[in-house]
Amino acid sequence: MQSLANLFANNRRWAEQMTAENPRFFAGQARQQRPKYLWIGCSDSRVPTNQVVGLMPGEIFVHRNVANLVIHTDFNCLSVLEYAVCVLEVEHVIVCGHYGCGGVQAAMQDRELGLIDNWLRHIRDVRQKHADELYGIDDPQERLNRLCELNVLEQVQNLCSTTIVQSAWHRNQEISIHGLIYDLHDGLLRDLGVSVCNPHEVDECYRLAAG
Repeated sequence: MQSLANLFANNRRWAEQMTAENPRFFAGQARQQRPKYLWIGCSDSRVPTNQVVGLMPGEIFVHRNVANLVIHTDFNCLSVLEYAVCVLEVEHVIVCGHYGCGGVQAAMQDRELGLIDNWLRHIRDVRQKHADELYGIDDPQERLNRLCELNVLEQVQNLCSTTIVQSAWHRNQEISIHGLIYDLHDGLLRDLGVSVCNPHEVDECYRLAAG
């Protein structure tokens, strides 16, 4: 079996560094977590959530899956969302995609890929919904990047229509849903221009952002 010694060594150095900077850091971490943010992002290893936004452990709650999807039958994602909203009482839920996403790229193909096709069906639905716009883009990379953006916007819409978020708004809990995208080429986040703070904004914001 391949050794994980390097990971344990890295862990010890990290723990020692954190303790040197703040001797009470781990004591505070062990007591509770009170993040203001839930991040729903892609599983891609090149998008490290805490580092991208410069937050410490305990400051952002995270759910990741292939192509940052929010599917109404995905009880894993919905359980994370419910805990974040109802127990942690996060103030912001962020859907963050990234340009050059492999899952989105796979959804652009019309060939059988295996089990993943069942997951990619949701992105292919987004592709079909915006086919006129997408296939009006000549450059394949630009077309892929636009589908990455549209996929984020669709997931924001999906989030806003969950019973979890709707119920939070109905009880006047302050929570906002945001769509962002990350560029692997420069490490910067882009705001996709959709932030929804109440159920009355859902359709209007989505329509404006999707153009």
